[in-house]
Amino acid sequence: MRRGALLSRVVDGYEALVSCERLTGGASRETSSVVVRAAGGELVFALRRAVGADETPLLGIGPGLEAEPLLFSAAHAAGVPGPGVVGVLEESDGLGAGFLMDWIDGETLGGRIARGEAFADVRGKLAWQCGAALARIHSIDVEAAGLGAKLRTLSPEALIRETHGAYRSLGEPQPMIDFVGRWLLDNLPDAGPMRLVHGDFRNGNLMVSPENGLRAVLDWELAHVGDPMRDLGWLCTRSWRFGGDGAVGGFGTREELFAGYASVSGEAPSSDAVRFWEVFGSWWWAIGCLTMAQSWRNDPEGAGIERAAIGRRSSECQIDLVNMVIPGAARLPDEGVDGSDLGGLPSLEELRRALALHDGAGAAEGDRGRFLARVADNVRAIVEREDRLGGCVALREAEALRGMSLGGEAADMRGALCEGLWSGEIATAREDVRSFLRARVLGQVLIDQPGYPGAVEAQGRLG
Repeated sequence: MRRGALLSRVVDGYEALVSCERLTGGASRETSSVVVRAAGGELVFALRRAVGADETPLLGIGPGLEAEPLLFSAAHAAGVPGPGVVGVLEESDGLGAGFLMDWIDGETLGGRIARGEAFADVRGKLAWQCGAALARIHSIDVEAAGLGAKLRTLSPEALIRETHGAYRSLGEPQPMIDFVGRWLLDNLPDAGPMRLVHGDFRNGNLMVSPENGLRAVLDWELAHVGDPMRDLGWLCTRSWRFGGDGAVGGFGTREELFAGYASVSGEAPSSDAVRFWEVFGSWWWAIGCLTMAQSWRNDPEGAGIERAAIGRRSSECQIDLVNMVIPGAARLPDEGVDGSDLGGLPSLEELRRALALHDGAGAAEGDRGRFLARVADNVRAIVEREDRLGGCVALREAEALRGMSLGGEAADMRGALCEGLWSGEIATAREDVRSFLRARVLGQVLIDQPGYPGAVEAQGRLG
């Protein structure tokens, strides 16, 4: 890779590359720190680069990597905290698609930001800062920024239907997903102006310092044009609170978020619209987790155990949906009951296979190896809990579905319920449907992650 070609072209007084260290990387993106020697001393930059082909973002919403430098530049010009773009990779650089940007110091780990002692002093203003940054993002003129032809425009209804279509393509019916999809279509927010939406503005994609709070908004992979309130709802989605107490990213309140937004935009966000998008956020990520697991199913050896494990996080999002949309008491599963396989994505047997592949590959080194070992331990615990509880959950599911006059095997009845809920032929107001969903989702999350806050909240209604 010819890093020097890029650096000599975009760094004034460039003399030599000192170091290039990969920091993060997923299936399609990686970020590296780049230290160079230039006239006057050493400079540090961040290199954002595609890994192999520039893959379609999760659920196909956002632009390719070529649009990201334009998004970063437009945000920087609008006063959104974040890096300036130094230069864009060209084919002659031999590095693929990507760009070089300013280096900014700060923390991105969501748990540290939400709960770490070092950030205690800035958590009180962080939600306000996020609101102000979002208002600036939503003020960006997409056409003037050269983004008009690069970003998709999606109305709330179009986004719901497209996301549901991606879920249906997985061939794994999940009644709670179809129930909430129908609920979303029946409760669409009032139409408003369509604006630039970051699409993934959440704790974990923000850089924060203990001294100043918000330093940078990162990861524009899911940017599009749509309802700006989606960004506020996504920031409030429970999956991104990382054990913190605050409704906003685990660190703040909705009132602080709304005040920061209004201070820049002059517009008070609609709490109802934000709540709608918070429900959508859990629904969208429930499907996103299944999509991740599908990539493991398509390539078990290449995708690794982490993708398989993420599939079982869908139940966390689904119990959050239960708590928001149909809260109520549910019956706990009993141990040691014989029953059929629960199935799912991934199934119990697929989890066992993922463990076997992981163990057979041997331990990876360093932080990555330790992380994967923790993932494997968590998968082993899921397998053990499903062995104890899965039979009861499956047996009660089949009984409840037969009680709705849905004939056939459990998988067929589950699919028929999903079809009926999405089409509206089975009313979401039916108490037998709601009771079934509460019990089924609670049973699943008690297998997958019994300590998840949403599971604890749901069990709190049992006493």
